[in-house]
Amino acid sequence: MVSKDQGIGGAILIVCVVVAIGYVILVSVPQQVFGLNGTTVRLDSVLVLVSIAFIAILAIGAWIGWTMATTPPPKPIEEITTEVEEKKEEPKAEEPAPVKTDETPATDATTKKKK
Repeated sequence: MVSKDQGIGGAILIVCVVVAIGYVILVSVPQQVFGLNGTTVRLDSVLVLVSIAFIAILAIGAWIGWTMATTPPPKPIEEITTEVEEKKEEPKAEEPAPVKTDETPATDATTKKKK
């Protein structure tokens, strides 16, 4: 079964392939397929494609600018190194060592020998 993301990806793939094939047909043989003036259609289709690409690049630039303008600045390196040094200097709470006794626990091998 296909997940939601895979389905969306497949739909995007199909739409892009269909649009690309349609664009190639429109630019290469507009008069034969659609009965349109070839020169005008070619110029218009290139104009539309270049306009979309230009607007997409500007949108990406605007998004980067928005992200940079709204993201808080990082801490200065001096503050970070000070925090790291303070953490290293703090003594760690040590766990008490287990108490050793003189008695050794009986194992199966020692109990068998005593019998």
